[in-house]
Amino acid sequence: MGKTSALAASQTILLEGLFKDSQETGREYLLRMDVDRLAAPCYEAAKLEPKKERYGGWESTPIAGHSIGHWLSAAAAMVAVTQDEVLQKRLNQAVDELAFVQSHDPDGYVSGFPRDCFDRVFDGNGEFEVHNFGLGGSWVPWYSIHKIYAGLIDAYKLTGNQKALEVVIKLAEWAKKGTDRLTEEQFQRMLICEHGGMNESMADLYLITENRDYLDLAVRFCHQAILEPLSRGVDELEGKHANTQIPKVIGAAKLYNITGEEKYRKMAEFFWQEVTQGRTYIIGGNSIFEHFRKKHSEKLGVETAETCNTYNMLKLTRLLFQWSPNAEYMDFYERALYNHILASQDPDSGAKMYFVSTEPGHFKVYGTDDHSFWCCTGTGMENPALYTRDIYYADHDTVYVNLFISSKAVLQNGKFVLRQETDFPRTNETRIILEEACGERMKLRIRVPYWAAGAVRADVGDTETYSRSEQGYLEIDRVWNAGDVITITLPMDLHVYRSKEDAKKVGFMYGPVVLAGALGRDNFPTCDIVDNHLKLHQHPLIDVPVLVTDEDDVSKWITPVEGKSLTFVTDAIGEPGSQRITLIPFYELHHQRYTIYWTMMDKAQYGSYVDHEKAERQRLHAITVDVVSPHEQQSEVEHAIASQESKSGYSAHAQQGYRIAESGGYFSYRMKVAAGQPMALQVTYYGSDGPFHNDRGPQQRVFDILINDHVIARQKLEAQLPEQLFNVQYDLPEDLLSGTDSVEVKFASADGGVAGGVFGIRMIDRLKLEQWSNNQQ
Repeated sequence: MGKTSALAASQTILLEGLFKDSQETGREYLLRMDVDRLAAPCYEAAKLEPKKERYGGWESTPIAGHSIGHWLSAAAAMVAVTQDEVLQKRLNQAVDELAFVQSHDPDGYVSGFPRDCFDRVFDGNGEFEVHNFGLGGSWVPWYSIHKIYAGLIDAYKLTGNQKALEVVIKLAEWAKKGTDRLTEEQFQRMLICEHGGMNESMADLYLITENRDYLDLAVRFCHQAILEPLSRGVDELEGKHANTQIPKVIGAAKLYNITGEEKYRKMAEFFWQEVTQGRTYIIGGNSIFEHFRKKHSEKLGVETAETCNTYNMLKLTRLLFQWSPNAEYMDFYERALYNHILASQDPDSGAKMYFVSTEPGHFKVYGTDDHSFWCCTGTGMENPALYTRDIYYADHDTVYVNLFISSKAVLQNGKFVLRQETDFPRTNETRIILEEACGERMKLRIRVPYWAAGAVRADVGDTETYSRSEQGYLEIDRVWNAGDVITITLPMDLHVYRSKEDAKKVGFMYGPVVLAGALGRDNFPTCDIVDNHLKLHQHPLIDVPVLVTDEDDVSKWITPVEGKSLTFVTDAIGEPGSQRITLIPFYELHHQRYTIYWTMMDKAQYGSYVDHEKAERQRLHAITVDVVSPHEQQSEVEHAIASQESKSGYSAHAQQGYRIAESGGYFSYRMKVAAGQPMALQVTYYGSDGPFHNDRGPQQRVFDILINDHVIARQKLEAQLPEQLFNVQYDLPEDLLSGTDSVEVKFASADGGVAGGVFGIRMIDRLKLEQWSNNQQ
């Protein structure tokens, strides 16, 4: 049904340049991974003795096994584009290991965690436990096992590994047999829990096998609570965990390709518009604390732009482009590829990033080889092997040049071969050389990017010039011969990006490239490659200058540095102190502080300017030892949440997540304290919360707050501060803190009441709070 087709992975290769270098770094990273360690949790889940110790980080948790799935997908894609024989052998080894483990389960189950959680769901009574990130007592089991489905499918599709297909078919039969026991209502209730792209994998497996069972299962795995409103053009994304939703939409797009049902196409196209136009940062990433906020918000922070999300948005974008080859899709793709994906891999170590901070003055944080294995480590393994995928598209008589990346494409079984030579974006020119052409007519469509600062021009040899474009593409329709050369000029200039939320918050771009302020290593951490991505989130910030100018034309006060491509410097407009600031491409900036969003104003505005938001951020960074954000998966999981009769949600009124406990229930977290220091617990509540009625009658919001099971306070909420968040501080008894660096913080319902909602929890160093207060006086 698609109007265009992506080239097979083997049809495009990268030539020397930015992406080739990054691809090689990614290949080396994959080769460093130990297949036996990746497979170890699968052995343990089947009660088999592993060959080696499993990796740490997330691979030591109930989400274990997702990494071997990602590694399979990454290795398969890398083999397809590089023909690396060593990596191919490792991939075959990984498939063999999964097949061996699977042979010990009578139903064909294989994963990095025991099947008990699924057995509890499939037992037939329909009473299984489920919440946003838990199912049958385990952490997102479908999400984790989906990576193994996807990895095995990729191993078969991209490298022809037949055993991978055999293993994944057995695993699909296990899923079919188990889910057949669920009613439609029970199946949809199961999908409340994050389940990755299970609908996509079943759709892919149907296309391989033509087994209708897998198509039926793909349809069943469509989460109607999310997808049905999208099909009607209704945006209910606020407060939703962002990367839970994107794979559901990718699966829906795959189902449109198979079934032709328009509802699936509407879901995908509407979702793409709502996310890219209303919820995307300057670098092309989205979400804060992993969640979508209200449309047109652009809140800055350390935990923004989860890298997984952008990996998945690019997957969705390429599907939409195949339906409608619209330059708008590739404009987004290019922005996200250069400024998020390329920027999220350490060029020295190949280490991956979870979040990309938009907090002014912060820095990039990368994961270790042995003790991270975050979700974004997995997709980060895959990214470098996927750089070739969308440079070119083709149909029977048209070739689309979407991206200006040094590369070679082989089409029509080698009868039409083009080579793109470029140092873009360091230069505004790219050359396409026809290495093979059979003297036939072919349309070459070259994307005219949104950022073009003048007419995009294509010169064929010395005699033909093309500059007229339609629908975002410059089209050259002619007979081509081997040796033809097309020189494409892409005018670029500096331009300002303005935040959707605050016009004073700006970023700077040159063509598609986000320019970051290179702010050095003042008060920089000892190492920015860490096992726990939360470890450096409270690291002290630095003062970032405000840009003060009355000149609207950015080219008048940002000028290129001679002899250094894509390096610019501002006039002395950084205040206080009349500072000059160096700007470089964000993808080149590593291991130092940066800013990609600046506060900018004219001189009159600066004369009376007080940055209250910045002052509050600095205060919180200075006094905070630890912080928990209820309802946010990683924050709760990494603070060892325990709960009973508890649930979380998102309040559109408060624009923040919360957690409550009812009927004598509780919820608790393990939080850090500063040894030997007086501590206080700051809890955030919503001032409209108070007594209410439900099917059990009148309910009071009354609850105890406990530290290590000792009650330190009883709190009652009585709706005394309508429609505003407020904080209450509780001093912690020092005898409860002796000899420990962490405590359990528990909220327990009292007198039959409701505990919460609790909208935020912060552990505060009281001495630092006192020092801060004294310094402000």
